[in-house]
Amino acid sequence: MDHRLKKNSQFNFIYKKGERVHTDHFTLFVVKSKFDCYKIGFSINKKLGKANKRNLLRRRLKEIVRQAPVPEHFNYVLMAKEGVMELSFAELSKEVLKLLEKYEKKKNI
Repeated sequence: MDHRLKKNSQFNFIYKKGERVHTDHFTLFVVKSKFDCYKIGFSINKKLGKANKRNLLRRRLKEIVRQAPVPEHFNYVLMAKEGVMELSFAELSKEVLKLLEKYEKKKNI
């Protein structure tokens, strides 16, 4: 199953309609989906580094999300903020899991 958001229109819809959750290095936009599986997109600004650094971060984030228990029936956009390039894989993993947990708590309230 392909869990990627591909079109710019999909990203823009989630930015406009989605709920936001923040941490120091990421912002997560979440919107309810009508499909059974989740879709996720990664937004990494050119200000954060050259293409090879951004692609390395994207690959790491994809692996973290692949291993994480991501709630179904939602579409996500994970936006990176400044300072994220200095984090190790373990720190990135911890931050992303914290972000998903934070959204779960917000959703249950």
